[in-house]
Amino acid sequence: MSKPMLTVAEALEFLLSAVRPIQDVETVATLAANGRLLAQSQTSLLNVPPLDNTQMDGYAVRAADCVDAETRLRVSQRIPAGYIGEALEAGTAARIFTGAIIPAGADAVIMQEQCVADGDFVTIRHQPRVGEWIRRQGEDIATGATILAAGTRLRAQELGLAASVGLAQLPVLRRPRVAVFFTGDELAMPGDVLKPGAIYNSNRFTLTALLQDLGCDVTDYGIVPDKLDATRSTLRLASQEHDVIITSGGVSVGEEDHVRSAVEAEGRLDMWQIALKPGKPLAFGAVGKAFFIGLPGNPVSSFVTFLLFVRPFLLRMQGVQKVSPQSYSVRADFDWLKPDRRNEFLRARMNAEGGLGLFANQGSAVLTSTVWGDGLIDLAPGQSIHAGDVVKFIPFSSLMG
Repeated sequence: MSKPMLTVAEALEFLLSAVRPIQDVETVATLAANGRLLAQSQTSLLNVPPLDNTQMDGYAVRAADCVDAETRLRVSQRIPAGYIGEALEAGTAARIFTGAIIPAGADAVIMQEQCVADGDFVTIRHQPRVGEWIRRQGEDIATGATILAAGTRLRAQELGLAASVGLAQLPVLRRPRVAVFFTGDELAMPGDVLKPGAIYNSNRFTLTALLQDLGCDVTDYGIVPDKLDATRSTLRLASQEHDVIITSGGVSVGEEDHVRSAVEAEGRLDMWQIALKPGKPLAFGAVGKAFFIGLPGNPVSSFVTFLLFVRPFLLRMQGVQKVSPQSYSVRADFDWLKPDRRNEFLRARMNAEGGLGLFANQGSAVLTSTVWGDGLIDLAPGQSIHAGDVVKFIPFSSLMG
């Protein structure tokens, strides 16, 4: 008797429990760190802002000098950003510009719209409170504060934050080294003449792009013939220098599907077949020191299983702890009255009314559904949908990169 198929949750837990996090650290320029995983937490060696400064163009004053809404003060100095002014004389104002340092003695800034300039004098038409329009020293970041935690995927905002405290370089984890190859004698490359019975290898482009978006160094071994010895040879070669080997196709039970047999001959297969639609034939194991993940050959199945399993696996390998995608409860504006015994992931997109529409053809080879859709509806086994029901929706934006 065959073993029961694992649920999606069981399969994901199994994969994540097997992960060996990358330990190798390299230092890169902050300008070149986009998309990398931070290896060590970073602290600030300075205050941000370093000194009290103004949030507005206007006039720095002593609040006590502005006794009413028509106070006339002499303008004693002009302070642009990047310059340090002199101590403010009592009974005077300093013309000051956004970002400039507050002069000693001043305790408020009046925005220029509330002032009337008249030669060397200014009339203040506002009674300020102490601290008005002043950014305090260390208000954003205090010296010694942790600004970025280890395991953070560095995006534009993290890089800007690192630069704001003067970090020219950052310690990051080595990129995962991932080998990919694709099986199927029917596969051809775009640009080749398409022979009868052949199809273009879309998975090569989809999976390579997804891996690059996850910050992986990818070695592409191309299309491998549907032969056991060729598949075994490619597995042995790929296992020597890579952390993970990913294949597409050949993990089913057909006579021309050799990947499963090749993995069992060269290494081990720990998991096969998930109660998932699309994407039941998902394989996981190891060849040498490299993990092996075998994805289905159908384009949508390959795409969906990558997002659900390979993405969190590679993120966890890079030290990311929170790998679950963000999901939302959204109203379904359609009927789905043919529930499956497996966990289904339906391609859907948001409509102008704030609900979800469903792509008409949910076939595992219909790649247009992934371009048309905004994300996946996570539908539990045996569950149907009636228009108006609230469903679990996972946007592609939270599943990619």
